[in-house]
Amino acid sequence: MKQTRGRLGVGLVLTASLLMGTGCGGTGKTFYLDLQQKQAAAQYMEPEPVRIVIEPFEDRRMEKNRLGLRTHLWGGVSYFNVAGERSGDVIAQALADRLKTRGWKDRAWTVLVASSGAMTNLNDADIVISGQLLDFSANARSRVFSTVVTTSSKMVITARNIGDHSSTIRGVEGAQRDTVVWFSEDDVQQLLAATLKDGIDRYLADTTIEQKALRPAR
Repeated sequence: MKQTRGRLGVGLVLTASLLMGTGCGGTGKTFYLDLQQKQAAAQYMEPEPVRIVIEPFEDRRMEKNRLGLRTHLWGGVSYFNVAGERSGDVIAQALADRLKTRGWKDRAWTVLVASSGAMTNLNDADIVISGQLLDFSANARSRVFSTVVTTSSKMVITARNIGDHSSTIRGVEGAQRDTVVWFSEDDVQQLLAATLKDGIDRYLADTTIEQKALRPAR
């Protein structure tokens, strides 16, 4: 009898762990991810006298209504999207936040994010940055005792130099994967934010500012 009870107890613990680790069936709920991260400020220095305007990125993904989904072990799905539901705006704001704190040469830069649909006044800018969002996704698949989280990003960033009418175009893409035992939507949020940060870091490493113009890094 004691042996039977012991096995029953172990079975209950394993079942509870399975339910907690993988979650119940999906209900189709949408979880909104806040990708705005606190940026560590560089040592204070006067911002460079260069005016940068960032326009909302053009969303050219096939699926614009969400980032992706979580497939639940017991059936059904739940969805992910960015807070505000406009991925192009989120990308522009994330780039602006980074430039205002630790941009090129680890300096703070004067940056303005243009409103969606508004025409940029070229008299107010030295550099206008825009982009096309080709992929920006987050997905999770629950398995027994774990959930696999994957994120990916692919974008083309264009910088127009108003002074000499030149431009610089850069493609940036990346993907990350993580496996967690105790799943939370925060896992997806953190991994996607890290993927976005990595893309911005590489864009800054590939470019530089010279004489109020954005150029490829030498």
